[in-house]
Amino acid sequence: MAEMIDTAPEMEKVILIGVSTSDTDDTLQSLEELEDLVKTAGAEAVDKVIQNREAVHPGTYIGTGKIDEVKSLATELGATGVVCDDELSPAQLRNLESELMMKVMDRTMVILDIFAKRAVTSEGKIQVEAAQLKYSLARLVGLRSSLSRVGGNMAGSIGTRGPGEKKLELDRRLIKDRIVQLNRELADIEEHRKLARTQRSRNAIPVAAIVGYTNAGKSTLLNRLTDAGVLAEDKLFATLDPTTRNIELESGQNVLLTDTVGFIRKLPHHLIEAFKSTLEEAKYADIIIHVVDCSNPQMDMQMHVVYSTLSELGAEDKPVITLFNKTDKLETDELPRDLRAEKVVYGSAKTGEGLDGLKTALEDILRAQKVYIEKTYPYDSAGRIQLIRKYGQLLSEEYTEKGIEVKAYVPSEIYDKVK
Repeated sequence: MAEMIDTAPEMEKVILIGVSTSDTDDTLQSLEELEDLVKTAGAEAVDKVIQNREAVHPGTYIGTGKIDEVKSLATELGATGVVCDDELSPAQLRNLESELMMKVMDRTMVILDIFAKRAVTSEGKIQVEAAQLKYSLARLVGLRSSLSRVGGNMAGSIGTRGPGEKKLELDRRLIKDRIVQLNRELADIEEHRKLARTQRSRNAIPVAAIVGYTNAGKSTLLNRLTDAGVLAEDKLFATLDPTTRNIELESGQNVLLTDTVGFIRKLPHHLIEAFKSTLEEAKYADIIIHVVDCSNPQMDMQMHVVYSTLSELGAEDKPVITLFNKTDKLETDELPRDLRAEKVVYGSAKTGEGLDGLKTALEDILRAQKVYIEKTYPYDSAGRIQLIRKYGQLLSEEYTEKGIEVKAYVPSEIYDKVK
């Protein structure tokens, strides 16, 4: 019997490198997150190396001694490349690769690679390609030599998705032309989003943006509340493309829920720029639903990253409902707190526990944003009550000889239409 030959692509093996610049930083935790990113990208982290320095080496990221250590480790463990936990400058990328004589990547490249892998819609693909090309433009020399070492059976190695080697081999002028074209397409997408937001504003349907650290459970929450059917996996950046669905609350109030791309520490600025129109859904929302994985040991850091990103987007003044998700996985009876949120809810998007409390919190905040009215409508003006039912909260209606006596809360946008 002929011997079976394994033709499956060999998993890329990499060593993770971080630089600790203080006694109190969380370099190890950041490397553990980088390990998850590398795994999501389809590679295996075989070891982690941390160098304690006052600052990263301006020329090679790590010092000469650590470079020799990484060389020995790579030979011993069969590693084909390294991934640095910070974004490397073009000089650092070239010099470190020259010293190590192997593929060198940074955190940004891995995240861009995952985004290229996850992008499904044309919008997502345009955003990812724009971010990748802007990132690679200043690094063509280093990436060219790095990519030339990607061969053999490493068909799906990190950093080769999306534009890939073919586009990176274009000259700078062609890449710049392509970036200009993509920016035009992104501008058209942003204009389309503005029109959609304007339409939603005219309809007076409030919007709640679901935000959170990647893998906190945002898509699971959207699916549980609206049967949206969005991909929800236990992976980083399982979904990129925003999804908007309608939910009807107990009072009959309709709310649009919009899922957003997950946040992460050291989120590449190229991605923030490219995905700005998507991320800004939070900026233009009426309410922010902040989903937090309270079973994650890095919960506090993740919450800080989310609030910092919201501030960067100009959405820090929105009312926030924090859902401490995955409480079923908590190993302590002490519940976490969020002093920056208007409302705090505890539950599980997976099981549905506590989500009635989330809906109640939405009702409370929306009611606070509305105008209370008591009015008697003539029977020939009953159509206005339909407006209240659709966009407001109808507390009571009583049919009398004089007309229909109504008590309700209505959004200020339609107050003039129903007063």
